[in-house]
Order: sequence, then structure tokens, then C-alpha cells
Amino acid sequence: MRYRRFGKTQLRLSVFSLGTMRYLATPENVWQIIEKAIALGINHIETARGYGKSEEYLGAAIALGLPVPRSQLHITTKISPTADADTMRRCINESLERLHLDYLDCLGIHGLNTWEHLDWVKAKGGCMQAVKEAITEGRVRHVGFSTHGSLDLILAAIGTDLFEFVNLHYYYFFQRNLPAIQLATQKDMGVFIISPADKGGRLYTPSQSLVELCYPFSPLELNYRFLLSDSRITTLSVGPATPEELTEPLAISDRDGELTLEEITVLERLENHKNITLGTDKCSQCYECLPCPENINIPEVLRLRNLAVAYDMTEYGQYRYGMFENAGHWFPGMKANRCTECGDCLPKCPEKLDIPALLEDTHERLKGRSGRRLWGN
Repeated sequence: MRYRRFGKTQLRLSVFSLGTMRYLATPENVWQIIEKAIALGINHIETARGYGKSEEYLGAAIALGLPVPRSQLHITTKISPTADADTMRRCINESLERLHLDYLDCLGIHGLNTWEHLDWVKAKGGCMQAVKEAITEGRVRHVGFSTHGSLDLILAAIGTDLFEFVNLHYYYFFQRNLPAIQLATQKDMGVFIISPADKGGRLYTPSQSLVELCYPFSPLELNYRFLLSDSRITTLSVGPATPEELTEPLAISDRDGELTLEEITVLERLENHKNITLGTDKCSQCYECLPCPENINIPEVLRLRNLAVAYDMTEYGQYRYGMFENAGHWFPGMKANRCTECGDCLPKCPEKLDIPALLEDTHERLKGRSGRRLWGN
């Protein structure tokens, strides 16, 4: 296992962190996952108030006694932004109680996804007042935020200088948030990549086409290497449902150097294949088509089409597309069949794409599944 400095927190975190959204089969399963993760070198566990009984199960494991001293294990929980300090104060107290902890190494504002959330964070006497009190009292040591929001919102949140780390969506198949990594690095913030296996493309169940294009690497391995080769990134989440699911990711936990020539060649092959397959229908993700009068997230819809057409990542596309209109601010936007062919987007597109036709095609390819977040707010 390799370890990296988590920005200005000065914590040294393992390059893989144990995420706890999917480990809720039984308390025994939770303990086995935690024990194996620590044995394999993971020193950072991340949970959240919104992950079902995740905090309670982790707290029960802590109460039984950890395999290492508490000082050697860094624990993060996340709490959604609140409009007032009293609610945040109560949430922090409840999380510490459930976790059987005297202090949190890190507290993440969970899902800073909207401009209203950012207003709550910035407001005098708002939720950050309670966070600052907890830091002064020693019950919270470092504060950051996680986000599923727009790039502009993420950059604005980083620019407040209220945070020491950020949890981001950023993968080989979604590089939109690279400027956020760049700004966070300038601010000496830790960078934690959220769900690279699942949100990064459901790479644990890749299509045969993607498997062949990534050979001799697995798609999951290649994505991990793409991320670990970037020294600005501190740690990647791995969220096993069973102890066995730790094996494949952590097999490369010592491979955090620059990309090899062979890896670069395979990534170039992926890019060339996408360009050839999509031809003049490729959306380059410039986001110039927004805003859409019908609130369709056109770039994200067309990104899913890019992946489905180029790499046969249809299962992943259906999974993500099904979340439109079903996941609130965690995955905002309407489905592509809401397009009225108003033509507002057409003159904005530098590639002169027939966006309404591509939206219709995407809907036909990816419709049929209704998605939702695993846990509520």
C-alpha cells in the first residue's frame, strides 16, 4: 500500500480508502471487511449519516476493538448541509454517538450539490458555525465537502477557503472535473475520488468490447492506474459488499507511479476507437449547449451515448440514465424525451451536432430502467 499527504490536513492516507455504502449485509460482514481492509494497508474509512445503518455498523466494530490503535486509523463521516447551526450541531453529536467516537478525523459536508447548499455553507450563523465549534472543541479535526454538483459550483465551493479536502467524481470516462482538481491542488486541499469502479463506468462488469480494447489490462485496473498516476489525487474509494471484493483493487495499491508506455498506448487506443466509432456524432463535452429550456442535462446524456456507442457500455448508460428525474439534486436533469426540438441548443454547438436527434437516439438506447440513489438524504 502506498500513502499520500491529504493536502493541508497533513494526514497521510492510503491511496485506497474503504467506502461503506455497500457493506451492510450483516454486522459480521462489516467486521470482516474492515479487518481485511486494515490488514491490506487501508488506514482511512469513510462513512456517512445518509448511508443507511453504515455509521451504526462501523460504530459497533469500533466498540468491539479495532485491529490497530485508533490513532493509526483515520475515520471520516459525511453530513448533508443544513440551513442552520443547531441542526448541524445535533447531527454531529448523533454521528459521534453512533460511531462510538470522541472525535472525527474528517467531517465532509455531504452532497454540496446546489447553489442553495453553498449559500447555507457561507451564511453567518449557518451550518459551518457548528462545524467550527466542533473543531475548536476537538470533536472534529478537519472539514471538507463531497459534491455531485456542476463544475462551476465545485470551483466556487473550493474558492470559499472553508475546506481542507474535496470528494469528487473524476475518472477516465468522466474528466469534466479536472479544473476542480487543479484548483484544489493550488489551495493545498486533499483530493478524494468517489466511486471510481461504479460511477466510473461499472467497470467491475465491463462489456466484452471494453475488455478487448483495454487488453492486456482490465478496464477497472486501467481506470485505477489512470487515477493513481496523478499525484494530485490523494485517495480513491473502494466500496466492497464482501471482503473478497477488496482483492482486485488492492492488487495494484503499490502501483501509483507514472503511466507506463503500454498503459498510455491502451488509453490512446480507447480514444482513437471512440473517435472512429462516433465519427461526426461525437459530443466533446464542451457544455456550450446549456442551459436547456427543458432542463435536460444534454452533455451528460450525450456522454452516456458516447460510451454506449463507442464501448458498448449500455448497462452503465441505462443505470445512470435511469437516475434522471429520480435522484433529485444528486443527479439533476430531465430525460432526453423531454426535448421539444426548440432548437435553442443547435447554434451553440461548435460541432454542429443534431442534438435533438441524438437525444432521441439516446433515449431509445438507454430507456427502461428507473434509477435511484441507494440511500436517501
